[in-house]
Amino acid sequence: MTAVTTRPEVPPRQVDPSPVALVELDTGRAPEHDGHRWGIPRWVERLAGVVLVLVLWQVAASLGWITTRTLAGPADTFHALVRMLDAGTLQSAVWVSFKRVVFGLGIGIPIGTFLAVSAGLSRPGEDLIDAPMQMLRFLPIIGLQSLFVLWLGVGDTAKISLLVMGVTFPVYINTFSAVRSIDPGLLELARVVGLRRSGLLRKVVLPGALPGFLVGLRLAAAVAWLLLVFAEQINATNGIGYLMIKAQTFFQTDVIVVCLVVYAVLGLLSDALVRFLERRALRWQPGR
Repeated sequence: MTAVTTRPEVPPRQVDPSPVALVELDTGRAPEHDGHRWGIPRWVERLAGVVLVLVLWQVAASLGWITTRTLAGPADTFHALVRMLDAGTLQSAVWVSFKRVVFGLGIGIPIGTFLAVSAGLSRPGEDLIDAPMQMLRFLPIIGLQSLFVLWLGVGDTAKISLLVMGVTFPVYINTFSAVRSIDPGLLELARVVGLRRSGLLRKVVLPGALPGFLVGLRLAAAVAWLLLVFAEQINATNGIGYLMIKAQTFFQTDVIVVCLVVYAVLGLLSDALVRFLERRALRWQPGR
C-alpha cells in the first residue's frame, strides 16, 4: 500500500492596497557651467573678453608700445569716429556701401535660387547648369575684378557685378543640395494626388529647400560684405572702402580702424536679420 503525501495549502498572499512610498536617492548634481557661477550674467562674462582686449590695446597705445602710425588706440579711434559723424562723411559712405550690398543681394539671390531649383528638379537641368556652375565657382572672384572694369567701367556696375557673382554661388550650392535632398516619397505622393508642377514647387519643393536656402542666404550676406571691402578699394570715389584708401594715403590708422569696425557691425546686423527671418520661417521645425 502506497502512502500519499499531501502538501499543506498555502493561503493566498495578501496585497497591501496602500501606495508604496518612493525613496529618492541623492546622487548629487553635476556642476552647472551656465555663466552664473558667481552670480554674474553670462553676457557680462562674454563681454569681459572684449573689454580686456580693448584695455590692453589702449594701455599699449598710451605707453607708446604701439604708435598711431602703426595702429591707433581705442581712444583715438573713438575721436575719429566722432569727427567723421560730425562731418557727415561716415553716414554718406555707409549709405553708399549699403546700397551696393542691397543691389548685389537683390540680384544674386534670385539668380542663384532659380538656377538651383532648375538644376535640382531634373536631370537635364543638372547636366546643363550644375557643371558650369561648379566650374565657375572655383574661379577667383577677386581676380575677375579687372575684367569687370574692362567690360563695365569703373562705376558701381562693376562693383555690384562682383557682389552678384559672389552672392550667387553660396545660394546656389546650398539650395541645390537642399532640393536634391527632398524625400523622393514626398515628390511621388505629390504626383499621385495630382499636384501640378506649380503646386509641386509651392507645396513640396520650396518648403523642403527653405532651410538650405536660408543657410546659403547667411553665407551670401557675409560674402557680400567681404567682397565689398575689396571692390570699394579699386577705382572708388565713395563708400567705406574709399574712406579706407584715402586714410591709407595720409597714414590715418584711426580712420581705417573705424571703417573696419563699421564693416564688421554691418555684417553682424545682416547676419542677425537673416537669423531672425530663419526663426520666423522655420517655426514648424522641431527645436525652434
